Amino acid sequence: MSFAASRAVLRRTTFAVRRAGIRNASSTSDATAAAKEKAAQAQSKASEGLTKVSSSAGSALSKAGSMASGAMNTLANAGGRTGRLVGRIQSMIPVGIYYSKVALEVSKYVIRERKMSPPDVATFQKYFQNMFNQLRAGKLFQQAESASAQPTSLLQRVRNLSTAQWASAGVVVAEVIGMFSLGEMIGRRKVVGYHMYGEEAHH
Repeated sequence: MSFAASRAVLRRTTFAVRRAGIRNASSTSDATAAAKEKAAQAQSKASEGLTKVSSSAGSALSKAGSMASGAMNTLANAGGRTGRLVGRIQSMIPVGIYYSKVALEVSKYVIRERKMSPPDVATFQKYFQNMFNQLRAGKLFQQAESASAQPTSLLQRVRNLSTAQWASAGVVVAEVIGMFSLGEMIGRRKVVGYHMYGEEAHH
């Protein structure tokens, strides 16, 4: 084979390899572009569906809210005891929502700081299984009677409490007294003293 012929054959094979590479590259890029386009279409369809659902749910909720507020306004405009009651309830709703959010946040803080967590299911099962077994055998009340019959063991347990346990007990007692005082204030509808009806009370 001559030099010119071998050179021509080499050129053709190089050209064929390049052309096949270009053809494969173009088909790969076309496939990538088509996949991207399909993904974009699917994403746009999903977002359209989500906006339709959220708009219909939002409109339904707003309609229900407007109907409820319309009914409350109608009752408030009725006058008399019903109107006053509905007006009082309407004025208490934002305050109730605010204080419920405050109570939720305070309880979250207390739970987090005191590292409280609910017991797991196995602990519940173990405790109640023991209690049911003692109740069936009739030993539950006998143990309570024997513990109450021995005040020295109770006194010994109180003496062995640590400072942290005493502090925790003090906090619990303060919480109970605070809740009792708050209940008293709510019952009286005043912070200090009681309402006086009729003549003044003489001391």
